[in-house]
Amino acid sequence: MAEKIEQTIGVIGAGSMGAAIARGLVASGAAAPGRVLVANPSAGRLAPLAELGIMTFTSNDELLAQGPDAVVLAVKPQVLPGVLGEHAEGLAGLLAISIAAGVSVASLEAALPGSRVVRAMPNLPVQVLSGATAVCPGSRATREDLALALAIFSALGSAVVLREDQLDAEGAVVGCGPAYMALLVDDLTRAGVERGLPAAACRRLVLSTMRGTAEQLLSSGEHPRAYMEKVTSPGGTTAAGLRAMESGMFDVACAGVDAALRRTRELSETAGGMEATDD
Repeated sequence: MAEKIEQTIGVIGAGSMGAAIARGLVASGAAAPGRVLVANPSAGRLAPLAELGIMTFTSNDELLAQGPDAVVLAVKPQVLPGVLGEHAEGLAGLLAISIAAGVSVASLEAALPGSRVVRAMPNLPVQVLSGATAVCPGSRATREDLALALAIFSALGSAVVLREDQLDAEGAVVGCGPAYMALLVDDLTRAGVERGLPAAACRRLVLSTMRGTAEQLLSSGEHPRAYMEKVTSPGGTTAAGLRAMESGMFDVACAGVDAALRRTRELSETAGGMEATDD
């Protein structure tokens, strides 16, 4: 059961991430629907959230007038400067949590001099309450602010505190991670199909295996190496498969993360710190 959140949480933006955060807070039981507020100019995006009992507004000012304790800024990096410029006064005195990639704590604090700031980097599986989020407090954020940010994102999966200089690497590993995992599923499925397995059945079995492995590792806290030993018999089939795959997979993983990091830095330099990503 998710930790109960008694504060009122506003979400500005009802795109895929904003809507997932609002919906997840309610679906997980972390927050009562009346404690979650969402603003978005498109009423169509708000309708499914309103059906859950979430308070919805087509104006950010209307949301801020409700007096939320914290506001999640769930808008794209290129949109964020306009939102900050227009609502700095309305956000004063509040905890502002930005999920915009590439927008530094320093930039956020400069734009919101009256707010306490936290950066958060969630990934796509927050949509199914299995996300992974890195949280980084700003210089004015209190211990209570950090605890609230962790409670919000822990309700959507797992959340950890990282330094800001670690966020690019976290994004290259975890933010991009869902695509890497999907690629592994696709490659294992293709390998099975080429050896005679029906595609749909093979994909379903691989996905179930991935989910089960992740759930066992999370619940046990066991190191992946110890888990691998449980599956691997000396001189057996798994040992042979691991021996063939292991070194190559590590090299590929490093190459992928390094490429994502390079692109992160290129985009950040091009956009002057307002990086736009696909995540």
